[in-house]
Amino acid sequence: MRSLRATLTLWYTVALAAAVLAFGLVLALLQGRAAEQALEARLLDLTGRVAQVLTQGATERVGTPLVDISFAPRFSRLRADVENRVRPIPGALLIVGPDTVGVYGSAEVTRLSQGAQDALRHRVFGLRGEQELFTIVLDRAEYRFVARRIPAAAPAIRAFAVGEPFRDQALIVQRLAATLLVVVPLSLVFAAFMGWLLAGRALRPVATMIDELEAISDGRSLHRRLPAPSVPADEIGRLANALNSLLSRLETSFAALRRFVADASHELKTPLTVMRAGVERALTDQRAAPEALVPLEETLVAVRHMTELVDVLLTLARVDEGRMELHREPVDLAAVLHEVHETGQILGEDAGVQVHLDVPAGPVMVDADHGRLRQMVMNLVTNAVKYTPAGGQVWLTLAGTPASASIIVRDTGIGIAPGDVGRVFDRFWRADMARSRTGERPGFGLGLAIAKWVAEAHGGSIGLTSRPGRGSTFTVTLPRVPGVPAAVMES
Repeated sequence: MRSLRATLTLWYTVALAAAVLAFGLVLALLQGRAAEQALEARLLDLTGRVAQVLTQGATERVGTPLVDISFAPRFSRLRADVENRVRPIPGALLIVGPDTVGVYGSAEVTRLSQGAQDALRHRVFGLRGEQELFTIVLDRAEYRFVARRIPAAAPAIRAFAVGEPFRDQALIVQRLAATLLVVVPLSLVFAAFMGWLLAGRALRPVATMIDELEAISDGRSLHRRLPAPSVPADEIGRLANALNSLLSRLETSFAALRRFVADASHELKTPLTVMRAGVERALTDQRAAPEALVPLEETLVAVRHMTELVDVLLTLARVDEGRMELHREPVDLAAVLHEVHETGQILGEDAGVQVHLDVPAGPVMVDADHGRLRQMVMNLVTNAVKYTPAGGQVWLTLAGTPASASIIVRDTGIGIAPGDVGRVFDRFWRADMARSRTGERPGFGLGLAIAKWVAEAHGGSIGLTSRPGRGSTFTVTLPRVPGVPAAVMES
């Protein structure tokens, strides 16, 4: 399951990677542009120096030609004193005379291939303005040149050009790429680590809030509140305050509902008792008309049904308020199951269901409330008989270990759909299949809820396994009394 902490760390790392790559790209562009501008400035400076030397050479020694054309047609020869002053100037220098004849070429130019030299001479010879900055590819290398005319040296010299290759720009990109290959992975690892730590610290109050909310499992734990964060004005603080307000409203509503159920159940007990006594007295009155006995019996059944519901509601209301106390004492589970089995056999005879009992020979002691344990097991057996068709069977089994005892109620009834297994212990919930029964013993959907409370109140648990059409198995596990020898039990 992907967590918010991992998501924040991932996005933080991705954002940092994008920022680092964008920074590297911008830096490469800026550095390349800066190197290009520096190269152009350097070439302009060199061009000025060459122009100064050629101008001075044309004005000095007027009687001596500036260019010796005896080396024509491809290259002539610059006058020796001028060539000596031009030679120390760095860069690729080419001086072109009339008819594309080369007058002088530096070592960088003479190292070029014949085709590259010819291309450069024609490019310089074709200069139309006084000065031009151009880029040309020579021998698969890119060069930047500044070409200029020298009117004072014409017609012996048409133009000259000074250039350098773009080696610096390529080196800048290569160095930057090498640096990014080292820095970016380290930065991402560090960013992921710090992002994980920071996200965990930022979400720590949320984790605490989740733990507190998960601990609020029912209406009896609504008094709990979320811890107030250190910075109540931020989003997490506002969320905690909003949830605490919600819990306060829920606690008030649940308390009012519990009081209403408890008060209503308590107030209904007296009139129902009076009604029941009156109906029973009327049924035993020999002066009653025979035609009145049937409606009186139906009324008595309804009153008993209503009385049972009121008793159950009152029990649950006391449980919710925490006023339901357990009178604990050493109890023999085998004896409890024997009692329930006797009643279960009577219920089974009426429904056409056989109820079997399987308990160990010796006592199986637990520290419990005898009445509540009997009520729990009776609810499970009644539920099993109710939803087992005629001709079916119900098994009531006691098994366990020296540390715990297990009460197992298994039937061959209609079973429960997988999607409904988790809801059978909810109050007033009954599966659709159960509602479709004619209901010789209608229930309230509260028996299993009470059984679950009894099991958990004794420090135990209750579980269910079921398959539609193949019956259900309820298993109650209770802790044994320390120090009491365990009876030999067989599952």
